[in-house]
Amino acid sequence: MPLPPIYDPEAVKPMWQELAAVGVEPLKTPEEVDAVLAGNTGTALVVVNSVCGCAAGQARPGVMHALQNAVIPDRYVTVFAGVDRDAVERARARMAPYPPSSPSMALFKDGKLVLMLQRTDLQQMNEEQVSAALRQAFDQHCAKPGPSVDAETYKKIRPFQGCGSQIPLMGGGR
Repeated sequence: MPLPPIYDPEAVKPMWQELAAVGVEPLKTPEEVDAVLAGNTGTALVVVNSVCGCAAGQARPGVMHALQNAVIPDRYVTVFAGVDRDAVERARARMAPYPPSSPSMALFKDGKLVLMLQRTDLQQMNEEQVSAALRQAFDQHCAKPGPSVDAETYKKIRPFQGCGSQIPLMGGGR
């Protein structure tokens, strides 16, 4: 039986739409996660998205900027902590031995984890530092030509500005 969401999926929609605007694909099920990560060829960036205003508020724009690099991963996907709980658990299992962390992001190459940025890392970084860390990893491990979207489209994207503590829990609780 699937785990129910903790956060209202409609309330977090702007937090995944900004990633979707640069081509990041939302994964909702463990099977979708497996389809991306079970392959042993190519590169994949997995973003564990979060309502956390501090770390995620820097992480998402950092990812968006990094995907404008000249070289990017073959796939770039996201799972949302507290919403797509089964998909998040499957993604986190692939990130072992790192403990569960949200937000977080991992780069896989040929099925192997080659970069992990946990919440503790992201809390100490601004969006430019997140982008720089990802771009460095992309340059080292990836081969697909970037950017993920054309420059004109990217200029029109406005990152979500809001406090995650205002996101309602399912069932109306806080």
